[in-house]
Amino acid sequence: MVNIKENLYSLNKNIDELKNSIRPAIVAVSKQQNFEKIIEAFKAGQTIFAENYLQEALDKQKLLKEYPIEWHFIGPIQSNKCKLIAENFHWVQTVDRIKIAKRLNDNCINKKINICIQINISEEESKSGIMLDEVDSFVSELNQFKQLRLRGIMAIPSHISQEDKLIRELTLLKKIFDNLKIKNKNMDTLSVGMSEDYLLALNYGSTMIRVGSHIFGARK
Repeated sequence: MVNIKENLYSLNKNIDELKNSIRPAIVAVSKQQNFEKIIEAFKAGQTIFAENYLQEALDKQKLLKEYPIEWHFIGPIQSNKCKLIAENFHWVQTVDRIKIAKRLNDNCINKKINICIQINISEEESKSGIMLDEVDSFVSELNQFKQLRLRGIMAIPSHISQEDKLIRELTLLKKIFDNLKIKNKNMDTLSVGMSEDYLLALNYGSTMIRVGSHIFGARK
């Protein structure tokens, strides 16, 4: 049986042992996990959770409304889902189209929402995200949306089995992030690193990791 409390302790211990100057935010990826496991993680001190699928997330949020959870959306975004995403999430990490940004902005009534730009750093067709040469123009276009608070960039780089390629991508992401921070005062988040590669990502400047199996165990 998976011990979520012990897994979170181990995760935090590994992070502390790096002795990095900035402690990263840990986002528990709870897709396909039941709400009892989320409660168990919450009671162990985990307050930030991420979901990939909107309806699954909404069902969980309804059951967990008494818990002060910070919800992140990290899945592909369909235009017709923007209203519900804007209404029910604190963060959206997968913004990669101006059309989506506009719809999120227009549906943020009396609130602002934190967003990250998703970058396709590995340039794989199977992955979402903008290309590197689009970053500056994309950021400029986002400035028109006053209900969106641009907090950073997010990426899903190459698999850990391609470590040399992964390190090149992490290095490049850190460079992009540092350059963007100079011109964007709210930019403080580099969301990269998952269960298999979070330690490596943290050594290359990640400020936010998205961890699922290391907390909840492997999905069946």
